[in-house]
Amino acid sequence: MDLQTVRWFLALAEDGHVTQTAAELRISQPGLSRAVARLERELGVRLFDREGRTLRLSAYGAIFRRHAERLVAEERAARHALAQAADPERGEVGLAFLHTQGTALVPELLRDYRREHPRVTFRLSQGSSEHIAAAVTEGRADLAITSPRPADLAWHPLTTERLRLAVPAGHRLARRSRVRPSDAAGEPFILMRAGYGLRSITDALFREEGVRPDIAFEGEEAATLRGLVAAGLGVAIVPPGEPVPGVAEVVLAGARRTIGLAWVDGRTRPPVVEDFRRFVISRAAT
Repeated sequence: MDLQTVRWFLALAEDGHVTQTAAELRISQPGLSRAVARLERELGVRLFDREGRTLRLSAYGAIFRRHAERLVAEERAARHALAQAADPERGEVGLAFLHTQGTALVPELLRDYRREHPRVTFRLSQGSSEHIAAAVTEGRADLAITSPRPADLAWHPLTTERLRLAVPAGHRLARRSRVRPSDAAGEPFILMRAGYGLRSITDALFREEGVRPDIAFEGEEAATLRGLVAAGLGVAIVPPGEPVPGVAEVVLAGARRTIGLAWVDGRTRPPVVEDFRRFVISRAAT
């Protein structure tokens, strides 16, 4: 059934007079009658009973009317949602990002963007780099701020961070200005779980240095890694972050990670998503 006929049915159900309803709808009386007859044939029931010159809903018509009203309301809501999505000043952006970017980079981007676009809303999600890449690929997020660059996604670098070795205060390496992963060989390591971008970067550093780490603990947030280091349970490779009492952080020579913006190339993006994507990229260029 087409929604136009459903709307005509609802108008006729409200008015009960074919001639008057047809005039209000600006269609011919025979055209309205034929449309209702086609709808009845399609549904296999009579929707109206005639009482003199008036049409009244049959028992079937009363049932169908409730569903027809919901159909029309859903169609209206869909059009409204599409109109909002097409409006760069009112749509929603689905943004996934690493936990470590939730304290500075992402809040700053959202704050500055919403200064100029206060009616734009954001649907935020956080997780591992693996989870974030899947969210964008599967359409659960429009854009992602992550590291390292996900396979099969378009990418633009935003910033580069120097990684550090976090050690307990008083550790033999705590006063060094710079260390290499091999300097901590033999220490118990506290690492991110597999599937996290920082873990893949850390594993690559170990391979380059020929280090086989003794893994004492695995975590899911850099703050947890620092907390375990403060408790004297090992050392950890961490990105820049809030200092933790009892932890000293030493620059790791040559160890960096690049944070970037990722999206599915070639996928249709609502204007608001495209505008935010360009905004983020322009910020990286300044």
